Amino acid sequence: MHRTSLAAIALAALVASAPAAARNDRLQFPIAEALNTTEAKQKIDPAIRLYWGPQKHAKPAQNFGTDKTNKKTNFFNKDDKTGCEWAFLSAVLQLQKRARSLGANAVVNISSLWRDEVLASETEYECAAGTFMGGVALRGEFVKLP
Repeated sequence: MHRTSLAAIALAALVASAPAAARNDRLQFPIAEALNTTEAKQKIDPAIRLYWGPQKHAKPAQNFGTDKTNKKTNFFNKDDKTGCEWAFLSAVLQLQKRARSLGANAVVNISSLWRDEVLASETEYECAAGTFMGGVALRGEFVKLP
């Protein structure tokens, strides 16, 4: 009985220490590289234009509001960049889907979010990479451009 108790205590200690080893890295990757993957070229709708951070665009004829998306993916057998690009593409596609449903033809001021901290960049997006999962959260404004 004593050995069983020791084994149970050891197992409980091991399980309790696992979260301490969990990874939660904030990574930044180039938007252009993520948009140039074969998968992105096949799936992104060119009719819904995308403008990153403070990137210049025409004055909107109509504004449909702001929304955000948070897409996650498993990182099993994926390096950080590949996993983050996968989550990024999912988030971009979700923004385009929302724009389409609103009647917008563009998403402007797209920025990355991490726990409500904003990264408004024309060149990079942010990805949270964990031990087994990763994710990209994006926020954008839906507009109709001339």
